Amino acid sequence: MFGSKQPSPVAEYAATGEVERVYHEIRQTLRVRGINLIFRTWAGHKGLMPVLWDTVRPNAETMMFEQSSDQIRSAAVELARPLGDLGAKQQTLLGPSQAFQLHEILKLYHYINPKLLLLASAVRQGLDGELSIKQYSATEPAERIAPGIPANMAALEMEDENPSSSQLQTLFSDITETLSLRSINSDYRSLALWPNYLDAVWRELKPKVQSAAYGTAADHLRERSRRLASELPYPVPLSRARLEGEGIDFDETLQSCETFEQLLPGLILNIAICLRDWQPDDALLRSPFPATAIPPRSQNDERPEFTGGAK
Repeated sequence: MFGSKQPSPVAEYAATGEVERVYHEIRQTLRVRGINLIFRTWAGHKGLMPVLWDTVRPNAETMMFEQSSDQIRSAAVELARPLGDLGAKQQTLLGPSQAFQLHEILKLYHYINPKLLLLASAVRQGLDGELSIKQYSATEPAERIAPGIPANMAALEMEDENPSSSQLQTLFSDITETLSLRSINSDYRSLALWPNYLDAVWRELKPKVQSAAYGTAADHLRERSRRLASELPYPVPLSRARLEGEGIDFDETLQSCETFEQLLPGLILNIAICLRDWQPDDALLRSPFPATAIPPRSQNDERPEFTGGAK
C-alpha cells in the first residue's frame, strides 16, 4: 500500500501536533487503549490522518456506528462456527495470570476490529463518492455514544515488529508470506507476547485461512460492512479535488483504504475463531465493552480544545 516509498507508520509515542490530537480523539471516540495500524499508517502521510479522521468522526461518535460494528462482530462469530474449533488454548501451558491477560487482549481486538472495518468501508465509499449526500436532516442529529476508554479494557501492547526471538521471526515471516502482508499486523504482534500460544494458533489457523470456506466468510463480512457503512447517518465527503487540494495523493489513499478493507475481515474472523476456545458463542455475540448512549450533540455544541499530552 502507498507504493514502494511509503513513509513509516507513526507510533503513539512519536505523535505530535495534529496527529497527537487525532490519536487522542480516536482513543476516546473508538473507546480503545491504543492506536491501530490503520491509523498509524495513515498518519505517516503528511496531512492525511486529520483529514480522514475529521471527516469520518461524526459517524464514529454515533450509536449507529457502534451498533453496526456490533452486527459485524456478531456476523463474524456466526461465520467462524463452521470453520471449526482451534484448540490453541488447550495446546498451550498458560498460568492463570497469563491466561487472563491473553483473554483480555483477544477481547480488545474482538471489540475494535469491526469498528476499523466499518470505518475503512465508510472512508472508501466516501472516496468513491458514495457517501457524499447527507442522509439525515441536520435538525435530527444521530444519537451518540459516551466517549472514553472502558476501565476494564487491556492496554494495546505488542511485540516488536522485528523480534529478536528466532521463533517469532519464523512465525512472523510465515504469517506475512501466507497472507501476502506487507508487514505483520498488530493482532499477531500482541499474541506474540505469548509466543507458544501464537505458534499453536498459527499452526491450526493456517490451513483454515487457505480454505475456500474462509475466503467466502471474509467476503461476506466485507459486504456486510459495506452495506452498514452506506447506512451511516452523516456524509463522508472525500473527493479527489478536496484531498489533492490538501496536497494528499488521492489514488494512494484509496489504495490504502481498499487494502485495509481487504485485510480486516480475515483478522476479525481469526480473533472470533481464537475466542471460541475461551468463551461460548452466545457470549461472543455480545459486545465485550457495551457503549452507553448520550443525547445527540446540538449544532451549537463544541468539543473541548485538545491541549496535548494525553496518552
